[in-house]
Amino acid sequence: MKRLHRPDLYAWSSFDEGRDIDFNGVAWIRPDGNVLVDPLPMSGHDRAHLEALGGAALIVVTNSDHVRGAADIAQRYGATLCGPRAERDGFPLACSRWLADGDEVVPGLQIVEMHGSKTPGELALVLDRTTLVTGDLVRGHAGGSLNLLPDAKLADRARAVASVRRIVEKYPRIEAVLVGDGWPVFHDGASALAMLAA
Repeated sequence: MKRLHRPDLYAWSSFDEGRDIDFNGVAWIRPDGNVLVDPLPMSGHDRAHLEALGGAALIVVTNSDHVRGAADIAQRYGATLCGPRAERDGFPLACSRWLADGDEVVPGLQIVEMHGSKTPGELALVLDRTTLVTGDLVRGHAGGSLNLLPDAKLADRARAVASVRRIVEKYPRIEAVLVGDGWPVFHDGASALAMLAA
């Protein structure tokens, strides 16, 4: 796994040739049990690295299109699966927890519900009020900037933009944005989000 902007955060990726971007999984390493977000299937190297760091206690899947390797990883490590409450009735995984806006996954990790994306109630996560982890709606198709899903895939562009604007207003100290799809932004994340919301 790749070390990110702080020593307790890691990511691993898989290149999607159809979109020419990386898909990313994120691991937050913490003494009370590691949290994974939208985990991809893992190579032997990445799996060994995660095991050396303590495995996985909890997995958050941000939306039904990001199930990826969550089921296999949860089974391997006995991790608790969490999904978006708004998709509960048709979600492709059996989750033990259903998350919605304002929920605290574990201390320091808050849920923000995103609206207007291709799935209802897509989850984004804010870590220590300074790092945003996104699923599908906010992406990074070019280094150093952020973009939304293409309009053709959005359920409601106005609501999507309003969701981003709400994050900027509520969490003005966001420095890094770790996207599920594309390039992360490691500096001035709030500014990049504000440009997107504009």
